[in-house]
Amino acid sequence: MKKTRFAIVGCGSIAKKHMHVINNYLENGEIVGFCDIDGERAGKYAANTAGKPFSDARSMMDAIGDQVDIISILTPSGIHAQNVKELVGYGKPLIIEKPLALRLEEADEILRLCDEHRVKIFVVHQNRYNRPVIKAREALESGRFGKLVMGTVRLRWKRDQAYYDEAKWRGTWTYDGGVFTNQASHHIDMLTWFMGNVESVKAIGVTRLSKIECEDTGAAILRFTNGALGIIEATTATRPKDLEGSISILGEKGSVVIGGFFMNELVTWEFVEPDTTDDTVRKDFAANPEGWGYNLGEYLKDAIRSIESDRAGLVDGLEGRKSLELISAIYESIETGNEIKLRFVPQRCRLGVR
Repeated sequence: MKKTRFAIVGCGSIAKKHMHVINNYLENGEIVGFCDIDGERAGKYAANTAGKPFSDARSMMDAIGDQVDIISILTPSGIHAQNVKELVGYGKPLIIEKPLALRLEEADEILRLCDEHRVKIFVVHQNRYNRPVIKAREALESGRFGKLVMGTVRLRWKRDQAYYDEAKWRGTWTYDGGVFTNQASHHIDMLTWFMGNVESVKAIGVTRLSKIECEDTGAAILRFTNGALGIIEATTATRPKDLEGSISILGEKGSVVIGGFFMNELVTWEFVEPDTTDDTVRKDFAANPEGWGYNLGEYLKDAIRSIESDRAGLVDGLEGRKSLELISAIYESIETGNEIKLRFVPQRCRLGVR
């Protein structure tokens, strides 16, 4: 079978997971290039692999571009737009770690460039591929929830000062953002995927324990265009350890709660009208299979299928923009103290400001 060959741009901690998944979950995955501005770091990743190390993305593609099928951009969030500008001209599909960018105008530029060069773009929101999430989505699409009432995501994680000090860009407005942008990005994507378009948001954010520029704790109340409400609770100031990363979907005909660390364990599956598949869902789809990186593996497999069949990916650039717009509105609300109606042009949002 034909190999799918990846070039990795950005050799930070998240690259370890992508490398593991490509090598262990993809039957024919292979990494042919590693790029990082720290050439020594790229060399460490490339050691004992068939991949070659580089310290410049363009130099990498000029040297081995004919061997590359997909470019994975795993750099700090504030550099994503710059990376796309450098690489889109090579015509290879782009997989970008969440979020798509930090500023909406940068996201729009990324989408425009990819359209101009006819390049497929995928944003990494792998939790959509968690087994209980897939079944909950099927229930939503079949109408089992009825009228949606409320959706809630709750992120209670520990990120101590050592985590932020490990990389200078973490917790900064220019390159990262706070808990809403970094850790809760997946949960925000999941909430809107289930509950629909957001009409308005009112939020508050504070920095309680970590010495960073941005918030480590925040809460937001959402009103969706379908009339349902939403709640986002997010903090990296949980001590002494991680507690949960969950989503609750409440409707007139049923309720589902998916918990665990990253929305990967079924907690509640109750519907007014039972279905013959309910017991199977509770038994066989209550959690992901054991092993690190299952959902990312499923995400990458689907991205490869969409490239090969020339169809849209589940989380393309437009889907990635949705969560970024909401995150930007959350920060606009924090800065102004106002309820922010989407669609809007950020005025006070500090995310991505240089």
